[in-house]
Amino acid sequence: MAEAVLRTAGSREKCALSRASAARWREMRASGEAAVGTASPPDRPARPAEPPLVAPRDVPRRRPGTPEGRQAILHAVAHIELNAVDLHWDVIARFAHVPLPVGFFDDWVKAADEESKHFGLLCDRLEAGGSRYGALPAHAGMWRAAEDTAHDLMARLAVVPMVLEARGLDVTPGMIALFQRAEDAESVAALETIYAEEVHHVAYGSKWFHFLCGRHDLDPAPTFRDLVRRHFRGPLKPPFNEEKRAEAGLPPDFYWPLADEP
Repeated sequence: MAEAVLRTAGSREKCALSRASAARWREMRASGEAAVGTASPPDRPARPAEPPLVAPRDVPRRRPGTPEGRQAILHAVAHIELNAVDLHWDVIARFAHVPLPVGFFDDWVKAADEESKHFGLLCDRLEAGGSRYGALPAHAGMWRAAEDTAHDLMARLAVVPMVLEARGLDVTPGMIALFQRAEDAESVAALETIYAEEVHHVAYGSKWFHFLCGRHDLDPAPTFRDLVRRHFRGPLKPPFNEEKRAEAGLPPDFYWPLADEP
């Protein structure tokens, strides 16, 4: 099921299959029929022809206080959510050979299901505003974290949920405030749903990172910092949402030392 999602190109189709697969997994778990098999995930997931993918410096800048700027923000977040769908199914498919409790797969199926829902919410908001996903250029580097951690589950957990998704906890409150000022209640509701559920995704990363550290008798904080230094490009950027990060099981001694490095 994970590989099928990764090999589906259309964005809405990918997310529909993701949600259907998550529902099927829950049915299998409830009936006692669930089993973890093997997969051959692609190096890069299938994606739609649009949006055009460009280097981060080439993504057009728009004023966030304008309707066009807010549409650009929604488009950028939708792009992140679509990548997250693939990232969560990829961690299932790529690391299925690692001996793990079935709860690991429960968590990442749930995360993929929620990311698929988030993408749909944002697409609906784009279309309500006369736009669509794919109408604007998007960041080409989103899959780099998956490529850089393709052979190391602990590095994948450190970089994707515990760095990239934790960054979402830092910046989403500001986006919510922006749409509140614009009196766009529907977009506020979508972003608040995303904000609440992303805490869980960071928490899944922390939970299974700590599990693997325990398995290998490693100290979690210095191990996290070492993996991030090796597999993430550049320092972490404050300000940090320390309250939500702590709620997700990510204490300050994990990430603050990484913020001060050149």
